[in-house]
Amino acid sequence: MTLMYLLWDTFYDALKLVTGLVALYQIVLSVYGIWHRRRPITHAPQKRFAIIIPAHNEECVIGPLLDSLKRQTYPAHLYDVHVIADNCTDGTAERARAHGAIVHVRENRAEQGKGYAIEWMLARLKEMGARYDAIVMFDADNLVHPDFLAIMNDHLCSGDRVIQGYLDTKNPFDSWISVSLAISYWFDNRLWQYARARLHLPCTLGGTGLCIDYPLLQEMGWKATGLTEDLEFGIRCVRRGIIPVWAHDARVYDEKPTSFAASFRQRLRWQQGHFQCAREHLVPMFLEGLRERNLAKIDMAIYLFQPMRSMLLFAGAMIVLGLHYLSPDPTDAASNPAALMVTNLWVAVNVILFLEVPLALLLERVNWRAYFALPLLPFFLWTWGPVTLQAYFTRSNRTWYHTVHKRAIRLDELRER
Repeated sequence: MTLMYLLWDTFYDALKLVTGLVALYQIVLSVYGIWHRRRPITHAPQKRFAIIIPAHNEECVIGPLLDSLKRQTYPAHLYDVHVIADNCTDGTAERARAHGAIVHVRENRAEQGKGYAIEWMLARLKEMGARYDAIVMFDADNLVHPDFLAIMNDHLCSGDRVIQGYLDTKNPFDSWISVSLAISYWFDNRLWQYARARLHLPCTLGGTGLCIDYPLLQEMGWKATGLTEDLEFGIRCVRRGIIPVWAHDARVYDEKPTSFAASFRQRLRWQQGHFQCAREHLVPMFLEGLRERNLAKIDMAIYLFQPMRSMLLFAGAMIVLGLHYLSPDPTDAASNPAALMVTNLWVAVNVILFLEVPLALLLERVNWRAYFALPLLPFFLWTWGPVTLQAYFTRSNRTWYHTVHKRAIRLDELRER
């Protein structure tokens, strides 16, 4: 065996060990997501909410969101809806006012992005002397389940300070891209987020359907203006000892991209932001977790490692493929790195992880059409490789790109789908 293959063998054994352990860790935790019992609402309405909706050129979709908020089972006098018309060039502000929202027009071309808009809005609320118990954030393309605020009130009254709602999809069957994203979210919601909630581990914040105790927000400040403002804020919470909790029955329906190009750009932004957060927090948080014996911090550090795991697997697979064709004797296991690529345990762990996807669909009782998209899912998951690889090499980019939303679906129409 040549020196090159010996070095490759050593590298790939280390790669298999690290990625395999992370996958095994996820499998063990996911077991706790199998059993779900709806949490009863035990507290009467008492918390006052400020609902914040950053909106950049969202005239097409913001109306149905505001209508769904009017239909909350929560008393109307206990929440206000604030729409940020952020650098808009369309009729977003007029449409929001027509649907009863309080509109705040923001013009700042130098600081563009959702994180900056939220920080600006929180400063305005403070200047206004507004008295709220909690802030709730939605994206303009969302639809909201009628019990959302009632569930958040119950969590706040129980002592929770940062709560993430269930991230569902309002257009899962528009294309193979949207259904693949929907399947990914259904899996994450049940066997990642809910499983961690049962173990009192931190959930990851999704940027929408998010509820934050207002006194805590005033104490911490927002300070999350990167490409993944939700991840930034969640990390700061965990490092302060505050565990973001998961509200599995508080549903928010989000519009997913329908084209591969739009999906690629959106995921690229997510991964760029993820790498930026990982560079600053992964190692310190992991070491803090070991030193303090704090599993919440270790778990968050493992989550920050996920894009790196995806990138290493993709790069490793491409190198294996290339070396396989360069090998003088592809059938010789001693000189063929592809033969060293897998072990039975490594294969078993990753197969089990993939088989958990249809299990999650079954547990979440999703529409039967989703199962027909499962054969396409491996290809979609593979595309995370080039997305993550490009994100790594462009991780210093902090330019925010708007995702165009088009599906003006109403909540009652969603229930009929």
